[in-house]
Amino acid sequence: MGPDLDTLATALYVRIDDLLADNPHWAPRRPEVGFAPRLSDAELVTLAVISALLGFDSERRFVRFAQEHLVPWFPYVPNHDGFNKRLRRCGDMIGRVIAALARDCPDWHDDVWLADSTPVPCGASRQTAQRSGLAEWAEYGWCAAHSRWFWGLRLHMIATPAGLPVAFALAGAKADERDICAAMIDRAGLTRPGQTLIVDKGYRSKAFEADLNSAAITVVRPAARNEPDRPHQRFLRPFRQIIESVYDTLKGQLSLERHNGRTRAGVAVRVLTRILALTAAIWHNRAHHPERSPRSLTPYDH
Repeated sequence: MGPDLDTLATALYVRIDDLLADNPHWAPRRPEVGFAPRLSDAELVTLAVISALLGFDSERRFVRFAQEHLVPWFPYVPNHDGFNKRLRRCGDMIGRVIAALARDCPDWHDDVWLADSTPVPCGASRQTAQRSGLAEWAEYGWCAAHSRWFWGLRLHMIATPAGLPVAFALAGAKADERDICAAMIDRAGLTRPGQTLIVDKGYRSKAFEADLNSAAITVVRPAARNEPDRPHQRFLRPFRQIIESVYDTLKGQLSLERHNGRTRAGVAVRVLTRILALTAAIWHNRAHHPERSPRSLTPYDH
């Protein structure tokens, strides 16, 4: 590992270990067999984040890489099956860690949010859509950005202008963006009077805006053709480019679309790992490298 990735991985491991010590119920349950695992949960999740930052889209390849090159930092790395099974059980824990790291960042208190969704394809053939373990979750949906149909899920996210994920959800490709966004805010307890939520035209709904306005959250979106210009229109283009750039980081540098998940738990934990990698980079950059762009991953990808 390079020196920057080394310091990030060390800081992340220590923070996760502290979080699990304070919240032992976060860790997945395991049988009380009288001995501790040779690889701790904090080490396991740190390895998964390293895999995402280094651009691995195959767990088998990463496990071989780790067993050969990461022994000075991780003396024991399980084989692929063990790594896979343990990581699949850590989805809930990873989600809690993401939320804790995000709250450690000063960006968490930003009064502007950006919301959007992006496709997470899960298959390309009709046979996959019929036989996959994701068949009851994944759906056919339309990607307007690329003018194409896809079969899979959508990642919905609320982020700050620095790119920090505030809330996120995986849902079927046809799920209503407005319902998911409102549910994310409600479930995460994010209602903040005076907050501004910037969205695109797909979130246009009187009921959606009325619900958020009742919580003192202002919705900024493009005006429809039959509407007069709405307030703050001049801010839409630069802020919309930011959320698109966040998704580009997840897809390009963190290989979101190449998750290779085949089950619900598999897809969920792979997506969560990539969101954790992005959150950890922002968290570490803000704390130790304020001169960098908070979303810069280049120092950690080698």
